[in-house]
Amino acid sequence: MASYSFWNNKGGVGKSYLCFVAASEYAHKHPDTDVYVVDLCPQANCSETLLGGYLTSPNALNTMIQKKPRATIAGYLEARLSSPFKMIDDVTPFVTTPNDFNQNIPSNLKLICGDNLLEILAEAIRQTSQLAVPLDAWKQVISWVKDLTVSLKTVSGERDTLFILDCNPSFAVYTQLAIAASDYLVVPFTADDSSRRAIENVVALLYGVGDPHTATYARINFSKRAKEDGVDIPKFHTFVNNRVTFYEGSASKAFKAVSKAIKQTMEDIYEKHRSFFSSPKEAPSKKFIEVPDYHSACIVSALTGTSLHKLKAGPHKLIGERIQINQEPLDKYRTSLGKLVDSL
Repeated sequence: MASYSFWNNKGGVGKSYLCFVAASEYAHKHPDTDVYVVDLCPQANCSETLLGGYLTSPNALNTMIQKKPRATIAGYLEARLSSPFKMIDDVTPFVTTPNDFNQNIPSNLKLICGDNLLEILAEAIRQTSQLAVPLDAWKQVISWVKDLTVSLKTVSGERDTLFILDCNPSFAVYTQLAIAASDYLVVPFTADDSSRRAIENVVALLYGVGDPHTATYARINFSKRAKEDGVDIPKFHTFVNNRVTFYEGSASKAFKAVSKAIKQTMEDIYEKHRSFFSSPKEAPSKKFIEVPDYHSACIVSALTGTSLHKLKAGPHKLIGERIQINQEPLDKYRTSLGKLVDSL
């Protein structure tokens, strides 16, 4: 059992789509493993893609929301709010098999669906974590999603399990629930300086480490409480440089320059804090993966819920538009994303 959160403190880096690819391709390559996607982003973009994209996901999502209890992550969290300090005996009502709605997804992939009700529940969850009794209220509440993964592992029995958690960019309480449930952190980014600053925020928020001004505030929040209460923090695992523009077979100079700055930022942190990394003997620059910007394949795959291994080259009709997918860039796209899947 291993669990990976996909998170950056910056939006728009392709996090949810990378979750979709990692989960669906891993499930395809490992049919004897139960792959669980826990969608802790209120926008539920990863869930929408897994459920078949724009054609089938609205009805599928509505079906799950109408169930009693809601067959979503919000349904699970509502149940925990009803009995905050007692684990739920049966978590199967909150689990969906996307293959029931979308034949392009392997049947061994399971989903705890995203739900915009997360935003509404967030304050109730936060307040519950601040109760004076029991003394470990914060630790118990922040471990709710961790409890869910443990229960799902029990449901899978002797089968191997892998958990992929999609996180919202903000460090809201539901993002903290995902982080506390994860062994490892995958950090997608785009080659811009705002991504570099956002990664610095990730380090400050999780570990209380940063420049003197940032760290002063970070230490009094999640990182300090986690250390005091013995809540494990995930280790940095992989950094995905997403949507890279290539020129004559290599990344353009502009992308290389910004990527180099981000790598250097992580190298500097590594020199002082090797314990933050999943491979403390290996420099983080070795854990960077470059994914080319192949917009056509990404759009068709995401909007139709088609796993990369099933995506075909050729013309595709999508929302009244003809989109062409060419074989060579599709192969390169699969190869680069395959490195991410193989790293898990």
